[in-house]
Amino acid sequence: MLKAILNALRYVLNFEWLAGVSIGAAKNVFLVLFVLIGILVLLIPNDYIYKGLKKRKWWLNLKLWALGDLAFIFITYYIF
Repeated sequence: MLKAILNALRYVLNFEWLAGVSIGAAKNVFLVLFVLIGILVLLIPNDYIYKGLKKRKWWLNLKLWALGDLAFIFITYYIF
């Protein structure tokens, strides 16, 4: 049983098949993923973002912070 699990794990963790993927293609996949995550962040309702707050202030909007972080990561991946 343990030997079968180890063989399966060895197969799953074999990333040699990724050697055929170009760096540009891998970079584009991650950039698209960051854009999709940004779209999902924008779909979160504002009432959920401000839940429990007495006053709504723009700097308390977690969407802005999340989009700022995603933009920073996107630019870093785009450059390098």
